[in-house]
Amino acid sequence: MKTKTDTLIAQAATMSELVACQPGSVVSRTLIDKKVGTLTLFAFAQGQGLSEHTAPYDAFVQVLEGTGTISINGEEQVVEAGQMIIMPANVPHSLRADLPFKMLLVMIRA
Repeated sequence: MKTKTDTLIAQAATMSELVACQPGSVVSRTLIDKKVGTLTLFAFAQGQGLSEHTAPYDAFVQVLEGTGTISINGEEQVVEAGQMIIMPANVPHSLRADLPFKMLLVMIRA
């Protein structure tokens, strides 16, 4: 049985069209979930975000649409479409969508 993600394999797709912002919500869609890492798309309504947390692995964020503020170890970085940022392992970070915001999160566990 094919899943929605299986239909993306070997098919061209526009990442920002694979996940939609919904009022008052954070929406995610996992594209790949393997032992060695994950690819996850996120869509944040304006004002939504992720509270401060840590992860045991480095994380790469590619901003697809909008503008957001990412805080890493207390230092804020404003990021917008076309930019990327790396969040180091075991360092507190958080995110807030200043405008509707879409991103790809790549986490490598190896």
